[in-house]
Parts: sequence; C-alpha cells; structure tokens
Amino acid sequence: MKTSNVQRPTSKAQQKSDHSTVVLVLLLILVLVPRTPMRAEELTELSHAIQPLTDGVSQVAVVRLRALLSGKLSAEDHRAASAKLGEALVASHQPDEALKVLNDPSLRDLPATKFFQAQAFAAQGRWAEALPLYQRASSEPGSGHRAEALMGQAEAFRALGRLDEALQAFALVGNDENWKTRARMRSAELFLARNDTGAALRALESAGPKSRAERKEIRFLRGCIESRLGHRDKAMQLFAWILKHPEGADHSVLVAALFAIAEEQLKANRPEAGDDFLEDFIEHHTEDEDLPAIFAKLDQLYAAQRRQSRHELGRWSREPGPPRRALAQWYLARAALRIGRRDMALQAFEQLRAQHPPLPALADAFLEYAQLKLDEGQFDEALAILESARAVRPRENVLERIEFLAGAAQYRARRFDAAVQTFRRVAEKSDGHANDALFNVSLAWLEAGDEKQFAAAGQELKQRGADETGRGELVLERALVLAAGKDKGAPESLQNFIRDFAKHSRVSEAWVALAELAFHAAPPRLDEARQNLARAAENHPAPAAQERSDYLTIWIEDAADKPNEAKVIELATQFLQRHASSQFASDVRLKLAETFYRRQDFASAQTQFTLLAQQNLVSPLAEKAQFFAAQSAMQSMGSGALDRALVLFDEVVKKNGPLKWAARNEQAVIERKLGKTDDALTLYEEVLRGDGKAAEKREALCGKGDILYDLGASNPENYKRAIEVYGQLAGQTEAGTHWHNQALFKKGMCLEKLNSPADALATFYEIIDDAGRPDRRREFFWFYKAGFNAARLLEEQANWKPAAAVYERLAFAGGGRSEEAKSRLNRIRLEHFLWDQ
Repeated sequence: MKTSNVQRPTSKAQQKSDHSTVVLVLLLILVLVPRTPMRAEELTELSHAIQPLTDGVSQVAVVRLRALLSGKLSAEDHRAASAKLGEALVASHQPDEALKVLNDPSLRDLPATKFFQAQAFAAQGRWAEALPLYQRASSEPGSGHRAEALMGQAEAFRALGRLDEALQAFALVGNDENWKTRARMRSAELFLARNDTGAALRALESAGPKSRAERKEIRFLRGCIESRLGHRDKAMQLFAWILKHPEGADHSVLVAALFAIAEEQLKANRPEAGDDFLEDFIEHHTEDEDLPAIFAKLDQLYAAQRRQSRHELGRWSREPGPPRRALAQWYLARAALRIGRRDMALQAFEQLRAQHPPLPALADAFLEYAQLKLDEGQFDEALAILESARAVRPRENVLERIEFLAGAAQYRARRFDAAVQTFRRVAEKSDGHANDALFNVSLAWLEAGDEKQFAAAGQELKQRGADETGRGELVLERALVLAAGKDKGAPESLQNFIRDFAKHSRVSEAWVALAELAFHAAPPRLDEARQNLARAAENHPAPAAQERSDYLTIWIEDAADKPNEAKVIELATQFLQRHASSQFASDVRLKLAETFYRRQDFASAQTQFTLLAQQNLVSPLAEKAQFFAAQSAMQSMGSGALDRALVLFDEVVKKNGPLKWAARNEQAVIERKLGKTDDALTLYEEVLRGDGKAAEKREALCGKGDILYDLGASNPENYKRAIEVYGQLAGQTEAGTHWHNQALFKKGMCLEKLNSPADALATFYEIIDDAGRPDRRREFFWFYKAGFNAARLLEEQANWKPAAAVYERLAFAGGGRSEEAKSRLNRIRLEHFLWDQ
C-alpha cells in the first residue's frame, strides 16, 4: 500500500540543510507599509477610523473601517475608506481579506491599489502574481510608493530565483536614503547565495546602517560570510554576540543567528555545543511565533548527539506556557522513540492531545501520533487523532497528508468502501498524491474481493501514466493478498511476480512472503523458509521487507527441533535495536523475556517484562507500570476509563511505595472529574496528613482550594475557606514562585467573587510587585494572569492612569505577553488621552 510522508523523524543527513538557504529564508524581507501622518485638524469619522493605522495598530483600524463602511457614506468617502481598509488588512497580516477588498473595481484607478495588492500576494508567497503589480506600482506617475514597490519587485525576483534581476532592482533603490541600507544588505545576501563573498562584503561596507537593528543584521551577514570563507570560529563569535546582546535586533535576525549557530555546530560534528543557545531562547520565549521551527532545529541537534538529551523537553512539557509546553511534549515523544521508549512517546502524545493550543504546526505531531496508533492496529484511535489534526487548521498540503493517512487507517481496519471514498477525494484534490491514492483505491477493491473494480481502477491508473513499476506493484499486492488469505494460488502468484518483474525494487518482499508461507505450512518447512530469506537478502531488501525478514528469522530459530536460545536472544535483541518502532516489537520483547526466563536469567527476564508493561501500559505487578497504566486510563476517553484508573491507582497505593501519594492525588483529580467532590476532598486530606513529599502536599493543598472555589458558586462561605487554603500555599517560602503566584492569583479570584474588588486588586498586584524581587525566580504565566486581571479591575472602575501603569509593568516584563500588554497600554493611552505617560 502506498503511504504518504507522515511519520518518522528524518536522519541527520536528511535534515541538514545548506546554511545560506536558512539565512535567505529567515531574512526574507517584508516591505513595510508606509504610514502617512495625519494633518493637525479636527478628526472626521474617516480620519478617526484611519488613525490606528498611522499609530501602528492596524487591527483596530480594520474594525473601525469595517464599522464605518457598514453605514451611509458618500461614494468618495466609501472609496477612500475601502482603500484604507485594504491597506490596514495588509498591515494586519490578513492578505486574503485584503485582496477581496482591493479587487473592488472602484479602487482600480487609485495609485496605491496595485502596491497593496502586490503586498497581499507577497504575504501569501504568490510572488509571480505580486511581481507585475510591483512593477506597475513602481512606474506609475504620482505613485507614493515607488521605492517600496522597487523593494517588493526585488524581493519578488529573488523569491522566483531571478537573482540578476533582483540585484538590478536593489541597485535602483540603493540610492534612496530611506531604503539604501536595506537594499544593500539584501544585495549582500544575494551575492552570498552566488558564493561571491567579495561582492557581498563590498555591499555591506557601503550599506551605512543607522539603527541598532541594521547594525546587528550586518553583523549577522558578516558572520555568514566568515562561515562561507571557512572561518568557523569567527562566524560563531559574530552569531553568539548577537544572541548575547539582542537589544534592538529584529526578531528574524535573532532566529537566523540561532539557526546559524546550530548549522555551524552540526558541520563541526559538535551538536551538543549548539543546543544551549536554542534552549536558552526557548526558555525565555514561551510563546514566540517561531517556536515550531526552533524546536525542530533543536530536535535535529538532539538527534545528532550520541547521548540523547531529554531533560529540558521533559521540564518544559510539564510547565505552563503554551505553545512551548505543547511543542515540548511533541519533541519529547520524538526523543523517546529514538531511544526505543514507545510507551513514553505515547504518553507524551496523549498529554499533547488532551490539552493543546490551536497551533497549525501541531498537525504534524498528530500525524506522527496517529501513525503510531495505526502501527499498533488502533484504527479508530488513529482516526480520532487525525480529527484533532484537522481541528488545528493546518496548511492545505498537511490536510492532504491527514486525508491520506485517514484512508490508510480505514484500509487497515478493512473498511474498504470508506477507504475508497477517502482515497478518491485525495486523488481529486492533490496532483502530488493522485497516483498513489488511485493505487490504494485499486488495493481496497482487491481486498474487498471485487476483481472487476480492482481491474477498472488499475486501468484508470494506467491511463494516468503509471509505469511498469506501478503495474508490478499491483501484481505483487494481489499476490500478497492471496498469501495473507492462505490461498493455494499465492505461491505461484509470488513466483510469477519474481519472474516477470525481476528488477523490481520490491522483489525482496515476494521472497519474504514465500518464506512466511513455508514457515506457516503444516508441518513447517524451515529449511525452505531460510533459503527464501537468503534470496530476499540478495535482492537489496527495503526497510519493510528487512523488518519482516528479521522478525521471521527469530521464529524460525525458535521453532527448530533444538532451538538455540542464545541465538534467539541475540536475534530478538538486534530486532529491538534496529526496529524499535515496529508493530512487531511487543511480540519480539515477549519472546525475548520468555527466552530469558527459560534460561533462568530472571533479572533480564524481569527487565524485559517491565519494559513490555511500560510500552503496552499493562503491568506485571510493577508499581511504576501500574501507575503509568492508570494515568493512561485516566486520560482515555473510553467508557469506564476513569473507574478503571481509580482501581489501578488503588493498587499502587496498596504497595505503599514512592508513588503512593502521587497516586492518591491522581485519584482525587478523577473523583473531581466524576463530580464526587466530597471523595476528592477526603483524598486530598489524606495526602496532607500523610508522609509524602512537599511537592505532593502542595498539589493536594492547591487541589483542595480549587474544589472549595468551585463549591463557592453554591455557598459563598467556601470562597472564604478557599482563601485560607490558598493563603497557606502562598505562605510556603520553599514552594517556589510558580506555586506562590498561582495561590495568590486564585486567592484574588475568590476575593473578586466575594465582591471585594479592592482586596482582589491588592492581591493581584502583590504578584506583580513580587516579580521585581531579587529572591523571586521569574515566572510569567500567573504573573500575566494577575496583571491583566488587575488592569481589568481598574478599567472597570474607570481608573485609567493606574490601569496604564499596570500595563506598563507588564509590557516591560519581557515575557511572552509583553506585546499584548503594550498593545493594551497604547490603546488606553489613545482612548483616554494619557499623553503624559
């Protein structure tokens, strides 16, 4: 069956990309939308609507202009407002909507229309459509955007691979005082792409940077030149300096420097030396828009290291702050798969699925998770996970992969009618996957036993240009279906394929299938099976054929009259090392454990049984295995799953081991989900009276407070009880900033419910105030929640200046929501004339 590129992390060789490509992609210029200052006169409705665009808050301008256009306007004002709406939509990164507005025939003759249409096309990556519009905008008489249009024209040429024309366009704008520096930096990048380091250096030397951002971008480009010249240490110093002194640097330059350092260390075969910078960036930028790409690069470094690193991923996966937590869970799952810990990978993926932000990049994570479930034969679960992938609204090409894998799941579940429909949809929508989808349509009809439809689909595939390789695959697949059904004609069909398509890349699969038929014969023909596997090995087996061959070899050795147990152990161990993610891994590990037991190697047997329990979430009376099984059941959506988890956690408690109190806390969470708050409170009280760790007691204390808060809706006295509990938690000096801030925030929420806004405000502000203390570790999640709530209370009371002061504290805190705070600060200053702020 044809598959799409869905699942596994690529190798180091596959992942490693040319350094200059990274630079050019990350520094692709977005031409700035020009801002025209307003005249100093009384604001009209139109000028009022446009003002936020001038102030750089284009999103507000979009809202105002839409509202204005919904009313009654003169034709001239309607035209002007529509034009400005198109501009504002471009500036607020809504190119689709911008094009809809700018396509209005009444705007066609306005000088700025073509320029902003070009900008919208460029934002969509539709450079071929943007280019002629930029050219017309740059040549139109009276155009107020000539220089910007020339820059856009140059960028379009560069994106289309027309480097000579791009250089000419940059040269045309290179003498414009406003664009000279940027044009010459872009020229330097192009010279670098052509490996002309001398011309690149000359372009940089003539750039004349004026701002810190421009100076740091030039430093970055000098680092790229030094790298190209082979001066790795000097290049690393330049890149590292930018990251250590990020003030004023454009975000794209910082990210490019991160990637450049990673690439340099990969080239030097020192991947462990490149991850510190990426880890530090991720640590301090929990919601950065480029986190998906940065995590992918970090994973590339981790994969290249001899000793797999998972510590930071594990910590981030537990800490608040999506999307970082979600991405950490994804790449923790990948890291676990690389070391053969499928159980840990599944656990990380399930945590990700249970709670994740609507981040389109996560669709790839769900594709990998669905593939794992598909490999395990959990088809309905795989299809449900693919629905989660669709829900994050991924790109169109990812949607095609989701649909393709859904078809594969339906096929594997033997729902052939559904598989045919799904693959038909893929064939109609996708040129890239059309032939593979039609191939799978043929196989679905074959498996359904409809030879007529199978032949018709095969003929359709042939008409679409399928070559001899494709026809051979259909012949092989038909033979494999016969073999799977123990059809008497299967051996002859396989032999015919081997004879008629002797040079086909899948000949080895036919030999493996013949070996399987010989092994499963009654009685087994072991010598014939060995001979067929030897023939498979001679025909350069593909990974799938090699996996089945290695699997069958174990069973052949074990089925011998006098099995060589040492050989079985060796073969099984090699299989688990080579095929850690195989669907046969559990069977092989069980065989390995049984063989160790027969040899009375009980320590090794216990190790293998424990690993088996962890990887399959079935415990051989081992506390940790039962604990993870209970957690898995707790997260499951199946009927009775929570009740089953309670039983498993109770077994862990009975062992009275180190996970006893953690199990009790989890039971309390389950009882809360089941609506049994009294039982949950009893469990939390047991933990608080017990001899568990401080962290477990803090979790119980917080859980108790949360229950009381929920009960406050029916009895306000419970808010007071919750305040007392949260106060105890906040008073634990050793608890850490996260627990301290969380407790204070929840205390403030209780006070607000009790209609004590002044006390609630004081409590929220305590968190903000404590953030500046040197003895407090920086924590942003609860800090921002408290800050925004404090500002909200002040705004509700029309205390605009204090609210602005709070937003200012938040804006300059340096966390992931700083920009949001700045936006709100600007809004409140604008709307309430706080000009002195």
